[in-house]
Amino acid sequence: MTSARSVTALIVGAVVLSAGVLPSEAVKVAPAREIAYRTWTSTADFLAGDRFGTTVTDGALTFGTSTGTTSYVDPFGDGTAKNYDQTSWISPHVSTGFGLTELVASWNATTPPGTWVEVSMAGVTDTGAATKWYVMGRWNSGDDTAAGDIHRTSVPSQGDANGSVAVDTFQAATGHWLDRWQLKVTLYRLSGTTQSPVVRSVGAMASRLPSDKKVAVSPLGGAEGMTLDVPTYSQETHIGQYPQWDGGGEAWCSATSTAMVLDYWGAGPTAAETAWVDPSYTDPQVDHSARSVFDYSYDGAGNWPFNTAYAGSRGVDGFITRLRSLTEAEQFIKAGIPLVASLSFKKGDLPGAGYGTNGHLMVIVGFDAAGNVVVNDPASHLIASDDQVRTTYDRAAFENAWVPHSGGLVYVIHPEGVALPTISGPQHNW
Repeated sequence: MTSARSVTALIVGAVVLSAGVLPSEAVKVAPAREIAYRTWTSTADFLAGDRFGTTVTDGALTFGTSTGTTSYVDPFGDGTAKNYDQTSWISPHVSTGFGLTELVASWNATTPPGTWVEVSMAGVTDTGAATKWYVMGRWNSGDDTAAGDIHRTSVPSQGDANGSVAVDTFQAATGHWLDRWQLKVTLYRLSGTTQSPVVRSVGAMASRLPSDKKVAVSPLGGAEGMTLDVPTYSQETHIGQYPQWDGGGEAWCSATSTAMVLDYWGAGPTAAETAWVDPSYTDPQVDHSARSVFDYSYDGAGNWPFNTAYAGSRGVDGFITRLRSLTEAEQFIKAGIPLVASLSFKKGDLPGAGYGTNGHLMVIVGFDAAGNVVVNDPASHLIASDDQVRTTYDRAAFENAWVPHSGGLVYVIHPEGVALPTISGPQHNW
C-alpha cells in the first residue's frame, strides 16, 4: 500500500432546468470528468518540438551535440559533484479545452550507466501568467552510482503562487488552473562519455475533476465473463525483505502490481537479473521491481510514472492516465490489456478485501458475468499467499473506491504491437 495523494478538483456539476420546471424538480447532471492525454512517440512527434542539442533517430530522442555541462550533487549520494553533459527537447504547447488542475507526466526511456533524464512541465495560468518549469522526475533505470547513475528522485518543495508538485503530480494553486501546458525532457550523460539516454516517448495526462464523493455505477462495457491470465503475486510474502526500499513488501503494492503485468507480457526480469535477490525469497521479480521503481525523495515504491518508466525500460510501453469509469476499463480488458488501478477505501467499503487503505494499487484483470471486477490484489486479504491474490470485488464498491479517490488513475502497460482500444470523442484520455 502507498500513501495517499490528493486530487485537486473543482466542482463543475450543473443543474439543468427546462422551461416551466421548478428548481425543486431540476434534474441533476453528473459532473463532468475532464481528462486529456497527449503523447509524443514518433519521429514526426519529436520533430514538432524544439530541439536543443538532441537528435531524432528511429522515432526516439538521443544525444546530438551537448549544449552545456551541469554539475550535479546527488542528494542521496556521497555529497560529491559529478559533471554531466546535457541536451534537451521542448514539446509544443497543448491546449486542453478546459482549465486543468492536475497533470501527471510519464515517459519511456533507456538509460545506460552514467546517463539519466529529467522531465519537467510548464504552462500558462488562467490569469495569463507563464509558470516556471516544475520538475516531474529525475530518472534512470539503474543504481550503479560508481558508473555515474543518480538516485532516481522526485523533487519536493517546488510550490509557488501558480502551483506545486506532490511527488509525481502537478497541482494548480487553489482557485486557479492552467489553460495550456508543455513538457521539457533533458538528457544527461557523464562528461567524457559517449553513452546516451534514448527517450522513446513522453506524455502527460491533464485533468480537472469534480469533488464528488460518490459516483453512480457505470454501464456494462462488454467485457463481462472475460479474465486475463495475469500471474498472481502477493506483496505480503515480501514483508521484511530489503527494508531500504520502502520498508519491505508491506508497502510494495505498486511494484508488485507492475511485476505482475510485466510477467503477463513476458517482459519481466530474467533469472540473471534477479540473481542478487536472496534465493530463499519467492517471486524475486517483485523485489527487483521495488528496487527499480524506488523514489529516494518520496522514500517509496509508489511513484506512478517511475513504475511505468520501469516497465518502459523493459521494451513495453507504459503511461499514466485516468479513466472515467469501469465501462472504459472494460475496453482495455477486451483488448487484452490489464490495468493497474489506484484506490483508497475504509475497511468495509470494499466488501471482501478485509482491510482499509489510504492508497493502494491492484491489477484489473477482468470482469465476471455480472460485471463485477476481477482483480489481482497484491494485499491478498493480508494473507501471505499468492493463492489469495485473485479475487472479485463488487462493481459499485470498486468504482467508488477508485474514481472519486484517485480520479480513476491507472497504469497502462502493453507491448507496442498490442493496440490500445479505439477511442472516440473530442477528449482522448489514452
